[in-house]
Amino acid sequence: MKEEKIKKIVSDGYAKIAKQNSSCCIPVKSCCESTDLAQDISRKIGYSEQELKAVPEGANLGLGCGNPVALASLKEGETVLDLGSGAGFDCFLAANKVGKNGKIIGVDMTPEMIEKARENAKKNRYRNVEFRLGEIENLPIADNSVDIMLSNCVINLAPDKRRVFMEAFRVLKPGGRLMITDIVLLKELPDFIKNSIEAYIGCISGAVKKDEYIETIKKAGFLDVGIIGETSFPIECLANDPTAKTIIENLKIPSKNLNEIANSVVSIKVYGVKPNKTI
Repeated sequence: MKEEKIKKIVSDGYAKIAKQNSSCCIPVKSCCESTDLAQDISRKIGYSEQELKAVPEGANLGLGCGNPVALASLKEGETVLDLGSGAGFDCFLAANKVGKNGKIIGVDMTPEMIEKARENAKKNRYRNVEFRLGEIENLPIADNSVDIMLSNCVINLAPDKRRVFMEAFRVLKPGGRLMITDIVLLKELPDFIKNSIEAYIGCISGAVKKDEYIETIKKAGFLDVGIIGETSFPIECLANDPTAKTIIENLKIPSKNLNEIANSVVSIKVYGVKPNKTI
């Protein structure tokens, strides 16, 4: 699929999620609209009960694949950028850590998500959080202005990941950090998955192989790049999750192929640092 078509498909898909307040990863007919499911998904990927209770109602749509805020070692007064901020879940968690002297900027390309996030911020009086409409390949952020960049299961959706990491490098201050959770592949997926619109919006089709992902970050200029955690994609998620069930049914995936697909996908936690300026 061409880049512009992919972006439109993803934006339209997440617009539907924002409008229906769905906790599912893809906009399909059987998607549940349960807050409990979003909470359950978030617990499984690393969010504590305290964190789930600390954010505005409606901010957590259950769309992540990890908890980058918990790993980011945020400090009072820092400026934090969240790529693909959605309804603001990770932004609000980060805001509680950097305090009133800190600043959180969320960037998302879906107007409906930005609107939802801004409503959440306004209703709950978050004065140190703002949300900007924009593509993560072309960030509406000034050079050398951010202390740390977070992203949670979003960069896999971007057609040009090289450009995303170059933009991240540009906006981070010298010494700035990168903390990402994302979906990558251990081996190539079958073509019928790679070419699926539903699987793309569900974070699978856009993923690249793990080594390629890490190499792309290094080529953008980051140092100390490494995976600090890796979680397999459990087969029970494919078998029991209503969203995954719909992908399976719509794509007519034979049960014997489920293990192969699940064993091809992992969630990783990645760290990197922009080098300090040399004198």
